[in-house]
Amino acid sequence: MSRFDWLSELIARCEEEHILFHGGSARELAPAHVLHIDIEDWGKFAVMAAEQQTRWCAVWAVQQDEETLLMNACFEKQGDYLVIRAPLDIHSPVLPSQAPVFPAANRPERHSQDMFGVMFGNHPDSRRWIRHQAWDEEIFPLRKDIRMAHSDQVAPADTYYPFFQAQGSGVYEIPVGPVHAGIIEPGHFRFQAVGETILNLEERLGYVHKGIEKIAEGRDAEGLAKLAGRISGDTTVAHTWCACMAMERAANVAVPRRGIYLRALLAERERVANHLGDIGAICNDVGFAFANSQFSRLREIWQRTQSVIFKHRLLMDTIVPGGVKVDLSSQQCETLSQQHAVIKTELNELMAILNDHASLEDRLVSAGHLSHELATKLGVVGYLAKASGVDYDLRRDHAYAPYDRMNIDSPCYQQGDVATRLQVRADEIIHSLILMDTLLQQLPDGDIANTWKPPVAICEGLGMVEAWRGEIISYVQFDATGKISRFYARDPSWLNWPALEQLIDGNIVPDFPVCNKSVNGSYSGHDL
Repeated sequence: MSRFDWLSELIARCEEEHILFHGGSARELAPAHVLHIDIEDWGKFAVMAAEQQTRWCAVWAVQQDEETLLMNACFEKQGDYLVIRAPLDIHSPVLPSQAPVFPAANRPERHSQDMFGVMFGNHPDSRRWIRHQAWDEEIFPLRKDIRMAHSDQVAPADTYYPFFQAQGSGVYEIPVGPVHAGIIEPGHFRFQAVGETILNLEERLGYVHKGIEKIAEGRDAEGLAKLAGRISGDTTVAHTWCACMAMERAANVAVPRRGIYLRALLAERERVANHLGDIGAICNDVGFAFANSQFSRLREIWQRTQSVIFKHRLLMDTIVPGGVKVDLSSQQCETLSQQHAVIKTELNELMAILNDHASLEDRLVSAGHLSHELATKLGVVGYLAKASGVDYDLRRDHAYAPYDRMNIDSPCYQQGDVATRLQVRADEIIHSLILMDTLLQQLPDGDIANTWKPPVAICEGLGMVEAWRGEIISYVQFDATGKISRFYARDPSWLNWPALEQLIDGNIVPDFPVCNKSVNGSYSGHDL
């Protein structure tokens, strides 16, 4: 099927259902295709999109003026993206929910409900999600008439959140969090169990809501890049790249080829660092401390090199609008290539030990199973999807520079358990090492950044990047002065966190930590 053939079929199907489309410019949110529809067709379009087996990606609102919100929903199929848009009266912001058709829309729609006051008809769950008790019910923080406020008052505890209740002989409840014993961020998990068997898990997130979308307003491009890099510290490269990609498309600013190659190198290094840490942590959660110490050692060596060469252990602020901030000398390129060879050798040796360890296999194989059907239904991304047979990788399927000139060997398995999610990470490390060698060998000469030219008219852009957790989508709108008027970033964790509630059912309580770590959703990336 050629590019957007599926879209032609979708449009034809929608026309049969009398869904009307309105025109838009060819550059509007390119490379995504854009369709303008009437708000009453919002729910019907989701049904048609589901019939075409598209994947639901994101929803966000943009306040156009004192009277109108512009609702946006993003879909993907075969690496092509489609955004539908519909105007919504801000005084009666009601539209059909897409969550009954696409479960992935559940929490993002509740985010729009809490932040903009949008009411979704036929939504399966209308409870507050992201705002907790920080604002009164009639205050919607992302509307333009609400100013960013600083207060010393502590928000009331979310004591009365109506968690799901299970009753029956032998059923008991286990509350975990939101404050945990380790250094992880806060998130609440409420279990119902019989004996050691988990019957149900419900998550409550949003405890570290930072107001990213609000404090983005009025920033210049460099300020937004810095802010995007702090959405989730372990994904600082990918979030900054995605935000910069959206800004550069909006402002029609090109990035030099050398800068593009260096961005990819930074993103692959971020992928390797996090996968090394995750493999060790997964093993540690089932008591295999040897593996944790070895993978932690490799990650520490990796990050120390980043501190020396790129001036930051986590590579924060290395990407800027128009390019990158740090260049590489020929000697530094050689140092990195040598490190790639060492990591590859050690990883192969360690994975041979892990694969031959019977007690590790006993804890990881079949634990936290996520079927292909459920992964597809939930719209999960990244290693979580690839371990369950969902073969999608933006670097290959929506090939953006420089990956459009490279061979992307993305792993895909069917087993869908913790062991497979660990294996996907190991495979991705090896492939990232190969990619980085290629990037260094083919690194073009020239500038690493072009001068940023602020736009002089209202404009908008969309960015999509394959982060180490999976797909990131960023939307940016500039006002007529070249300042940010709207920023929205959808971290992969928005799509992956709900899968944890599903894959844990039927597992034993002691396996929750390792199942949770195999998903490794970002609290901060979710809690914009």
